[in-house]
Amino acid sequence: MKFVIIILTMMPFLTFGQYDPKMEEYQHKRIITKSDTINYQIYSKGNIKEKNKILIYFQGSGPTPLFRETTKSDTIKVVENGITKDIIEKSIIINSFVPFDLDSFPNDYIFVIISKKGVPFSADRDTYKPSQTFLENESLNYRVWQGDEVINDLTKYYIKNPNKVVIIGHSEGSDVVAKLGHTNKKITHIGFWAGGGNTQYYDFALFIQKDVQSGKITQTEAVDSLEGLFNDIKNIESDPDNTEKQWLGNSYRRWAHFSEPAIDNLLKINKPLFVAVAGKDESVPIESSLLIPIEFIRHKKTNLTFKIYPDYDHSFAIPMQDEDDEDEDWIWEWKKVFEDFMKWVEQ
Repeated sequence: MKFVIIILTMMPFLTFGQYDPKMEEYQHKRIITKSDTINYQIYSKGNIKEKNKILIYFQGSGPTPLFRETTKSDTIKVVENGITKDIIEKSIIINSFVPFDLDSFPNDYIFVIISKKGVPFSADRDTYKPSQTFLENESLNYRVWQGDEVINDLTKYYIKNPNKVVIIGHSEGSDVVAKLGHTNKKITHIGFWAGGGNTQYYDFALFIQKDVQSGKITQTEAVDSLEGLFNDIKNIESDPDNTEKQWLGNSYRRWAHFSEPAIDNLLKINKPLFVAVAGKDESVPIESSLLIPIEFIRHKKTNLTFKIYPDYDHSFAIPMQDEDDEDEDWIWEWKKVFEDFMKWVEQ
């Protein structure tokens, strides 16, 4: 006896909805260059070559596969002809890190996700471990190169003259689309979601000062914390390719190779740009994002749409007000942000 249980998660341990993950419906593509291989996946309602629009999603940080599977075994008692028997019942739990409801995805688009180097499309939750290959290729420039190659591959072999090439980057992915957005000239619209304007290092200094403003620590205590932060950054930047040393759960290489201020790349973009900011973001302080509209105004650029979602957290969810209330749950609003974005794209 076997059946499948579907659980979708935006982040580890957080359930965000009961969307059908459609794991078996992705078409797997591969680009082989002289020195590397890129794996990417396409979801399409119907024949890919009959579509005329492309949307590529760049997920956030970490070596997490798009899908993780867990096989669970339970022993149940069954009575057959008056005799009680123990039967082992197996269930497969699928954790999906794709936050889109593909059933409601626009019919004229293909949906594309690029696998990070060394990270499988799916893996067993209990046995999967990040590879050294991932750590050695964890960088902004590598992900931008992947995105550029995939767009060129898609427009060469599958949709040769697309009406739109749309890219969305969330969290770390926002840094990727900021740079890719002015690297590949075929891109028509950019979604920069839950990202800051400054270098990622600066966000940690902001959080320290926010703790002062909220009364959690004194300014004297903040000075000590800031000095420690500056020392950590100095250590990272003095050893920027080290994949063994860790800081806050990521390698030195990852931090050093994602330290470019996003604003430097965003200002180079001349295509329509939609920045979605979470007012209660616990990973990227909203103060960092506010630099973006200010700099666009200062540089007299008019291609920016800047939207703040006051009650959303980093994953575009409304957290529980009372975590002890068993009847209360997270309210996932990713779909709302995506709907706003697509209305903007199609206007």
